[in-house]
Amino acid sequence: MHFVEVILPLSLAKTFTYSVSEAEFHYIKKGMRVAVPFGKSKIYTALVIEIHQNKPTLYEAKEIHQILDENPIVTEIQITHWQWIASYYMCAIGDVYRSAIPSALLLESETVISQKQDLFVDQSFLSDDEFLVYEALQQQSSLKVQDIISILNKKNIFPVIQKLIDKNIVVLQEEIAESYKPKLVRYVRLHSKYDSNAGLGELLETLKNANKQKEIVLSYFQLSATEKTRGEAERSGAKPITVKKLVEAAHSSSAIIKALIEKEIFEDYFLQEDRVNFNGKIREEELQLSQAQQTAFEEIKTSFTQKEVCLLHGVTSSGKTEIYIKLIEEYIDSGKQVLYLLPEIALTTQLVGRLRTYFGNKVAVFHSKYNNNERIEVWNQVLVNSEKAQVVLGARSALFLPFHNLGFVIVDEEHEQTFKQVDPAPRYHARDAAVVLANSHKAKVLLGSATPSIETYFNATSEKYGLVEISKRFGNVMMPNIELVDLKDKYFRKRMTGHFSDVLIEEINTALSLGEQVILFQNRRGYSPIIECITCGHVPQCQQCDVSLTYHKHKNQLRCHYCGYTTAKPTHCHSCSSVDLTTKGFGTEQIEQELISIFPNSKTGRMDQDTTRGKFGFEKIIDSFKNREIDILVGTQMLAKGLDFDNVTLVGIMNADNMLYHPDFRAFERSFQMMTQVAGRAGRSEKQGKVIIQTYNPNHNTIQQVTNNDYLGMYKEQLYDRQIYKYPPYFRIIKLTLKQRDFDKLKEGTMWLYQVMSQNLNMPVLGPEEPAINRIRNEYIRTIIIKIPQNTSIVNTKKTIQKILNSFEAVAQYRAIKVTLNVDFY
Repeated sequence: MHFVEVILPLSLAKTFTYSVSEAEFHYIKKGMRVAVPFGKSKIYTALVIEIHQNKPTLYEAKEIHQILDENPIVTEIQITHWQWIASYYMCAIGDVYRSAIPSALLLESETVISQKQDLFVDQSFLSDDEFLVYEALQQQSSLKVQDIISILNKKNIFPVIQKLIDKNIVVLQEEIAESYKPKLVRYVRLHSKYDSNAGLGELLETLKNANKQKEIVLSYFQLSATEKTRGEAERSGAKPITVKKLVEAAHSSSAIIKALIEKEIFEDYFLQEDRVNFNGKIREEELQLSQAQQTAFEEIKTSFTQKEVCLLHGVTSSGKTEIYIKLIEEYIDSGKQVLYLLPEIALTTQLVGRLRTYFGNKVAVFHSKYNNNERIEVWNQVLVNSEKAQVVLGARSALFLPFHNLGFVIVDEEHEQTFKQVDPAPRYHARDAAVVLANSHKAKVLLGSATPSIETYFNATSEKYGLVEISKRFGNVMMPNIELVDLKDKYFRKRMTGHFSDVLIEEINTALSLGEQVILFQNRRGYSPIIECITCGHVPQCQQCDVSLTYHKHKNQLRCHYCGYTTAKPTHCHSCSSVDLTTKGFGTEQIEQELISIFPNSKTGRMDQDTTRGKFGFEKIIDSFKNREIDILVGTQMLAKGLDFDNVTLVGIMNADNMLYHPDFRAFERSFQMMTQVAGRAGRSEKQGKVIIQTYNPNHNTIQQVTNNDYLGMYKEQLYDRQIYKYPPYFRIIKLTLKQRDFDKLKEGTMWLYQVMSQNLNMPVLGPEEPAINRIRNEYIRTIIIKIPQNTSIVNTKKTIQKILNSFEAVAQYRAIKVTLNVDFY
């Protein structure tokens, strides 16, 4: 007998074995999808990772339901890489499979309910709900679960279905349907009998009294003369014209085209087309690098001869993107694929334009704002090593594409925390996973940043990675001039207007009078994080989380940023009924409102999670700002990364202290990175930029380091602290998060787990502690942190942790506690 080992898209920590017939065995390959039964009746799309003759010992192998692919859709290197992610980040391989594959390729069966044939049913024995289902089955042969929910107008319909099955009236079947549909475009061509001159004469005679039809035929001939040939029509010499284009050109309707097809004057046909296409002009002239860029370019190439990974540490606006483009050129000329990873979808919108002016239709984009069909098209293009996907630009999910010939990986803004997936599993870090993927393909990795993460810079200075540095901005543009404003002093002297100091207002006025643009940074969305009653001090809290509700003025509602709970803004205090309510703190929405009142003649825009929800949300705002339709742009950390606006001369950081005092060992490092990156948006062309940082603590070390652009000072100070307090890069950290609705059970369970870990692991174990927000979605939270020294085997430590967790799960009273593992959670 023959067997296949498969991964199911479920959070199960193992693979499963199914049997295959002789015919299937000769056809099936690794990386193909198969439909397999699992559980009582459900059918899932599983992925074949092994073909063998070893019968499973613990269970009877079921037969696969069907083979879904003609060719493998996943490569062997991908499967190996997924297994590494599952092993390193301590999650189930099914979680990686579900996260990696576009959801339209993860078919899941739908339950279909149909009536048994030739059966007499005594309707008097049916309840009202059963009768409604039975009556609906008289009208149509089968019903889906969703149909029955609509018919009965209730969510729990399974007891009704079960009773009908018990009464032998209906049967259940599982039905699988492919959800991806290629985009087909309708074209028309002239019938072959009118190809000759005689045929054209006959055609005009036929249409002499049908003026509208005649107009369409003449428009068709005009378009044929100007249209370019393409596809199969190119080979036949005909010039393909879409129905849509013909209708527009003739100012007519599709009904007339339909009449011409019925008369056999036109024939219609369909061609498959990509949903995302690039039609712009490609720049002909060659990219010229400056002296500093050329030196860095040569140093990177030299570094790649000795090391697999190189860090490009270049100050903001030093022209790192041009160096990337030059390197990409070399790799695609040698027939290799290139992966360009970015931390934010907002960045892809601006960068894709720049790349396509050099590489045209060789650039593909892959991120979560693309719909399922578009993502599958990119997946298929990468799989067949298509010309259209030589350069893949994307957020962290692009890492999972089926590359065949990957030669070069760029991780831009490598320090960004958005490269780390928080939820759901796999909780991987795209930068680290990209280095492992590149190693599998024998590819090179370039990490780029103006403010590298301390771990990466440590690897570079200890010669694990290559290091190339650029200390000057492109075109010898000066670094921005940074000025600190002491908010304590300004409030004391009454020189504040709302949250704006007199210095910032004066600088904004100067910039606007010169026709220049301004960026203001406040890393908190909404209008205000707290609404407080002045009389009794009551603050509205989320019903499901241990957090205050954020006020969003535009929608006049209070919203929880953790679970999404919303309620209307209260008119009076719910505790003492006082009407004296005030807001505390401020977010981007409040800054925008204040700007409108202080600068009524300027156009103001806002860029945060609330304003960029749509598919093209980022593009609209970025394009408006680039086209100078917006004078002042307020935003959260989305603005801090790699965006390039040549007319911005002033950047204002509204409150620098927000970031400094987070209960996180990376707070100072992250604050330095964020402020330096935001400051780097200023003065990127001829004129020197200016940055105003408003702070209550201008003498703080980190703020002084930002002012002096002293990355090395920050790095050495943080490295010293990390060594003393046992943090990365000297120690690896695994964080366990435990959740349960019952507070006492959680407390007891976490204490048990902590004690067992302390006894069995010969390393620091911290906890169990309550995080700053200790209840989300009605679940209480406790965390345990394990610090693994550099000289200790991380593989053996993880095995020990897994054994302890298995023992924990085996204790009946702790089984309801959810445990999530986060390796390298920072």
